[in-house]
Amino acid sequence: MKKVVVIGNGMVGYKFCEKLRKIASPEHVSITVFGEEPRLAYDRVHLSEYFSDKNADKLTLAPLEWYRENQIKLHSGKLIAHLDRTAKTVETHDHQVFEYDQLIMATGSSPFVPPIPGTDKKGVFVYRTIEDLDAIISYGSKVKSAAVLGGGLLGLEAAKAMLDLGLKTHVVEFASRLMPRQLDEAASKALQTSIESLGIQIHLNKSTREIAGNGKLDGLYFADNTQLDVDMLVISAGIRPRDELAHLSDLEVGPRGGIVTNEFMQTSDPDIYAIGEAALYQNMIYGLVAPGYDMAEVAAQHILGREEKTFMGSDMSTKLKLIGVDVASFGDPFCENQAHYPIVFEHKSKGIYKRINLSPDGKLLLGGILVGDAEAYNMLLQTMQNGLSLPPDPEDLILGARGGEGSVGQGVENLPEQAQICSCEGITKGAICQSITEGNLNSVQEVKSCTKAGTGCGGCMPMVTDLFHHTLKSMGKRVKKTLCEHFDYSRQELFDLVKINAIKSYDELLDKYGKGDGCEICKPAVASILASIWNELITEQDTIQDTNDRFLANIQKGGTYSVVPRVPGGEITPDKLIVIGQVAKKYDLYTKITGGQRIDLFGAHLHQLPDIWEELIEAGFESGHAYGKSLRTVKSCVGSSWCRYGLHDSVSFALEIENRYKGLRSPHKLKSAVSGCIRECAEAQSKDFGIIATEKGWNLFVCGNGGAKPQHAQLLASDLDNESCIRYIDRFLMFYIKTAEPLTRTSTWLNKLEGGMEYLKDVVVNDCLGIGAQLEEDMKRTLNVYKCEWKEVVNNPELRAKFTHFINSDEPDESIRFERRREQKVPAEWGK
Repeated sequence: MKKVVVIGNGMVGYKFCEKLRKIASPEHVSITVFGEEPRLAYDRVHLSEYFSDKNADKLTLAPLEWYRENQIKLHSGKLIAHLDRTAKTVETHDHQVFEYDQLIMATGSSPFVPPIPGTDKKGVFVYRTIEDLDAIISYGSKVKSAAVLGGGLLGLEAAKAMLDLGLKTHVVEFASRLMPRQLDEAASKALQTSIESLGIQIHLNKSTREIAGNGKLDGLYFADNTQLDVDMLVISAGIRPRDELAHLSDLEVGPRGGIVTNEFMQTSDPDIYAIGEAALYQNMIYGLVAPGYDMAEVAAQHILGREEKTFMGSDMSTKLKLIGVDVASFGDPFCENQAHYPIVFEHKSKGIYKRINLSPDGKLLLGGILVGDAEAYNMLLQTMQNGLSLPPDPEDLILGARGGEGSVGQGVENLPEQAQICSCEGITKGAICQSITEGNLNSVQEVKSCTKAGTGCGGCMPMVTDLFHHTLKSMGKRVKKTLCEHFDYSRQELFDLVKINAIKSYDELLDKYGKGDGCEICKPAVASILASIWNELITEQDTIQDTNDRFLANIQKGGTYSVVPRVPGGEITPDKLIVIGQVAKKYDLYTKITGGQRIDLFGAHLHQLPDIWEELIEAGFESGHAYGKSLRTVKSCVGSSWCRYGLHDSVSFALEIENRYKGLRSPHKLKSAVSGCIRECAEAQSKDFGIIATEKGWNLFVCGNGGAKPQHAQLLASDLDNESCIRYIDRFLMFYIKTAEPLTRTSTWLNKLEGGMEYLKDVVVNDCLGIGAQLEEDMKRTLNVYKCEWKEVVNNPELRAKFTHFINSDEPDESIRFERRREQKVPAEWGK
């Protein structure tokens, strides 16, 4: 029997065991694993999720039973202190000796701690293990501010964790931009702007000279003689391969660290292999999990004498969500050393930056960068990796199909069978499709379990889902769109389950019809469903809400919030205008009249929100729901009351419409308008539902929107009286709320609706499904229980107490800064 010993029980070490055991039975190969940490192997890629619920078990890759079932001997908490290559033995720190035939060094890496005086002070941490996170959480509960040293991937992950701990957070980066290995200057700036808008301060071009403090950290001194006062420091300045045992054993090691390997992952000793972050292949250390898994596969195969598979380097493309911002980089993002021409799209106000690099003849995609919107990442990566042909207008790859001309580029159905979909597990399109057809798989979760695709970083799951749907369609099966892996139901099915079973909470729904602990997809989606059906206070289930819903306000650049009282139909009395002015002056709020005909007040601190709203509510205002996926505004022209062209009283009808649907929760935001004549001063045809006066009544238009992809609304019904118009709006809105996918505007919903506008007319106007009365009843029930969310908070001390900047202090965030512009305050630009 061949004896294989593995040093290291991290993600790559575990993956090696899994792959080796898959092709070698316990009768032929014994596997013994040594791990320094006392824990089972766990998922470091999603380590930051530990801050959410502090449950280490959720990160565990496999339970102890898995090792037993696969007859793998696991020694946790054991450090290998000595390697005898001649005797082919390893010795633990407590002097136990074990023999091997082949040795796998999956020792991983350790955090790089720069040689800065003071790193041994109390309050200085690294970000690597669960124990590190426990220490950070414990210390963070006693302080108010933290800095993260390092603006790379892990550094920004750490910054998000500090923010979640309620700490005033700084990121200190030595380079001139964030993520310098993945992003160019403009992309970095877009990411920086988005991150700073959340209140995190970014300090670039900063060389830390000394960590200040008398035994305990109290600040950082920089080489440019500036300083930053903070209570805590998390160092995330890179990694260093754990190669100390290789050094001691005279294995070849690179000049800057890393155990040198060949294409079979063999070290300078052919019976010793190195994989993962400890391995140095062609002067390259791979810090991502996907190359590590690939190395594990190569080593497992080679140990059994198979040389078909080799490691030839790995693509460093990556996509992730950093502090709520999508960031992706693929192929050659900079093309500094090859001829190319770039195509760049930038939308600064939305924090979106996209760049793709094309070959000089425009036929091939070489690489690119995405910030703020990375939806196209998977397809762009496949296009590049497989050399797929580009559309006639390559800019469509990042701008999408414009003008309703259909899809651009290649769909998953056109990818070659050998296209690698899951780079972490090396799973191809062919393998996924084959598993679905031959295994008769009926859910994405089954595909995931069967193939392992998506079990690493999870970035390929959108494409795995598309392949699943495409394959089922090709088999003539019904395609069912499930909400996420925690619910094997579509949003529409969950909507019905919640309604029929009178389910009132996320936990209750998860217990009865879901599995696992939920995710950032299903929690806000279920929150929306519950709100649409029951219209109860969303603050009572604040942990499943989006950030803006959680605090009933939109967070703004600089970390403050906006206050938006409802002004139905845009009509407001002088007395109410005076109150808004008085409140704005008292709290020094920036005021602006919006396109929705109301007044936004910006720059409120979190703790001020209940006090501000108390004064507004006393004056008769209600929440404007500017933060929610709900009705925002009903715009109106002055109509027949003042306009000589007006046919009907558009203001009164707009008031009736807005007061009727205020607080109505939906899959996406809703906007409306009422115009008093065909001149359309209220722009009703650009709204989700718009009303235009005619000689005989009102024309009702639906499914329009402005924004990045404007779409004109379409005529649903003509010459309606007030009662009929409202009845059709009731049906239309409730049908949309019941059937639309999460975060889908009415225009997109209509575009995907089979039968399109004609079918919608049949449902709403002709009642072809016979559900008109039920839709109206559902709307009535929902609207009858409306309450102003802010009024409930103002009058409830327990809810009111949630509006504080720091979880461990009632004090305001004093670091938020403003400057004056045109006699009003605006957020200060960083560095000024």
